[in-house]
Amino acid sequence: MPLSTTIYNTFFKRNSIYVATVFSAAFAFGISFDSGVQSFWDKWNQGKQWKDIRHKYVQDAEE
Repeated sequence: MPLSTTIYNTFFKRNSIYVATVFSAAFAFGISFDSGVQSFWDKWNQGKQWKDIRHKYVQDAEE
């Protein structure tokens, strides 16, 4: 049995499974894309973001 037939019978034959597969894949892609872009942004702007320079401007209550 070819791979395409197996994929069709598993994911695309029934509409409910097809829709669930599409929504699951879109959700997983959205989360992974957001994480990747956030990681890139943090590396690209390292040392320029508030979380990196906060200690220079905010004093703790203990000091």
